[in-house]
Amino acid sequence: MLNNWDKWMAKRHKKIRLRCQKGIPPSLRGRAWQYLSGGKVKLQQNPGRFDELDLSPGDPKWLDVIERDLHRQFPFHEMFVSRGGHGQQDLFRVLKAYTLHRPEEGYCQAQAPIAAVLLMHMPAEQAFWCLVQICEKYLPGYYSEKLEAIQLDGEILFSLLQKVCPAAHKHLSRQKIDPLLYMTEWFMCAFARTLPWSSVLRVWDMFFCEGVKIIFRVGLVLLKHALGSPDKLRACQGQYETIERLRSLSPRIMQEAFLVQEVVELPVTERQIEREHLIQLRRWQQTRGELQCLSPPRLHGAKAILEAEPGPWRTLKPAPSIRLPIEGPPPGTTGATRLHKPAKEQRKQTKAKPPDPSRGQAVATAGDTCIPQDVPPKDLAHLEPAPQDSAHHQSRESLTSQGSEDTYL
Repeated sequence: MLNNWDKWMAKRHKKIRLRCQKGIPPSLRGRAWQYLSGGKVKLQQNPGRFDELDLSPGDPKWLDVIERDLHRQFPFHEMFVSRGGHGQQDLFRVLKAYTLHRPEEGYCQAQAPIAAVLLMHMPAEQAFWCLVQICEKYLPGYYSEKLEAIQLDGEILFSLLQKVCPAAHKHLSRQKIDPLLYMTEWFMCAFARTLPWSSVLRVWDMFFCEGVKIIFRVGLVLLKHALGSPDKLRACQGQYETIERLRSLSPRIMQEAFLVQEVVELPVTERQIEREHLIQLRRWQQTRGELQCLSPPRLHGAKAILEAEPGPWRTLKPAPSIRLPIEGPPPGTTGATRLHKPAKEQRKQTKAKPPDPSRGQAVATAGDTCIPQDVPPKDLAHLEPAPQDSAHHQSRESLTSQGSEDTYL
């Protein structure tokens, strides 16, 4: 699938989605995330960009904050356990490069765990471009200074909760608990600091494929199973107890198999999220005025990103594999006029003169009779006709351009 990625995305995207829900194999996860997010295309479109940013000094105000955060990211993981180790160095390079790539946005602490998870699966340059795609395409505006996008999504999550689990919605409304109190770290870190590691990887597989709706679904599933029954609500009489329950979720509802199944079956679509987004945006404008951070539109998953930014297709250059023997043209004609005769005259000539059996299959379409441009004129007499009994020359595929992994469409 990775070797024929654009073909699968164009014609069999549903199969890719099902495979991501099933779980990407660990040995392929890093490559798959790059293809799904469009990070690989970004890297190809910007060769040398990361090295240029890496060699730049950077803004001192961001460098100090980034350095203070390095040791807090997965401190027990072998990549990040030692201060100044290769993991922390790469994490610093990726985060510094992003502050230079988007100086108006700078650095946000929630970007560090995102970048750390990416670095566990790919080199620094690839991790940087995947981080760019997450910040610009999947979660635009999440890491801006005012955090307006995350506040807006908090209202969207709370509104969707009313349809998914009215009991939990009623309880949170009664306790007057703002969504930012429990969902900020969930959404901004894509659950990297909330769920068990196996569940994080499965959620990210689906997130890269299907977009932010997976983050909404995971949040709704956790709220539904943490506060959705009378027994659980009786144990959360006050605001403090409710927030504590949401901060220390039951291991059962975070377990990989249970959580993934619930997320896949939850009927929350991109259309519902976008409709709710428009409703909450109007309310925001009525109560707080216009948004100060105008982020680009959110793209829902790999297919939308590919359609918005198609990959750099290689130009198809025909290289005919059937070549005519070099012989003189028929009397009274030239090679050029023979190739460009009207179809009517060619049919008449075909009826009047039977084909020469010695030439057999060597006669091909006009597009395949062109003489290779790289052969000097003096060497044309030495060209030999292609073998006629070869299985390669009996195949229709031999008439297409020669092997290239990007020429399948």
